Amino acid sequence: MTPTPAPLRGAITALVTPFRADGAVDEAALSALVEWQLAEGIHGLVPVGSTGEAVTLTPAERERVVRLTAERAAGRVPVIAGAGSNDTAAAVAASKAMAAAGATHLLHVSPMYNKPPQRGLLAHFRTIADASPVPIVVYNVPGRTGSNVLPETTLALAEHPNICAVKEASGNLAQIEAILRARPAGFAVLSGDDGLTFPLMAAGAEGVISVVSNAVPRAVAALVDALARGDLPAARVLHHRLAPLVEAAFVESNPLPIKAALAHLGRLGNHLRLPLVPMDPKYDDALRAALAAAGAAL
Repeated sequence: MTPTPAPLRGAITALVTPFRADGAVDEAALSALVEWQLAEGIHGLVPVGSTGEAVTLTPAERERVVRLTAERAAGRVPVIAGAGSNDTAAAVAASKAMAAAGATHLLHVSPMYNKPPQRGLLAHFRTIADASPVPIVVYNVPGRTGSNVLPETTLALAEHPNICAVKEASGNLAQIEAILRARPAGFAVLSGDDGLTFPLMAAGAEGVISVVSNAVPRAVAALVDALARGDLPAARVLHHRLAPLVEAAFVESNPLPIKAALAHLGRLGNHLRLPLVPMDPKYDDALRAALAAAGAAL
């Protein structure tokens, strides 16, 4: 019998996908980014999610990015691969492919565009969980999908033995706190918004799937570690130190600003796939100042 994975917790980076100037995946930059993240103390990695521009990667590219991430991680941290689709059958197929590529967990976003009712969301996630070889994380991000996974739906899904966590990016504190109060033992709640890591972990969440940790993994890991041990004064200092970077990372659609930040740090080239384009240069000075304030070595 496959052992039950440890509960997800900590600072988990929603990885960007580096590209070369010709548009191909930059495997060398990706490998170096993963190794640096681990050396800086990050607790988990999420390749090929929305931050990783998964929608413009081919299925073969997505599998390659996950395989490379898992090989570099070498079992040191969970690898939670994005496998979502608004076609349930496609999501099941992607789940099996990502698990075969080395993912320890799968991140499944609520279906976008076709906007199913809550009973459709229940059927979608349960069908995926029944078929998946590894545990799944429900990802609720209404701003991108147009559908909100309500607390009662999340709590019903939490009873499934193969659904281990939710990444909550609704921005609705009351909604997330309702989940925290009533969730079953062993079901993790992870913030999907960097700016809400402090309040949600103070309320009992286990961690964050973070965008800004691409650029400052040590600082985000330190924030989460301080919150986990109940050191609110230390966490408060880190929260305020990171706040300008959290703001700067979302002045335009993610991952435009965080890729610009990583380019400033020399970690990758500032290349994206259309329809995404590089961040507007008018935000560049504020981004550099926020990186410096967060302790990044420019």
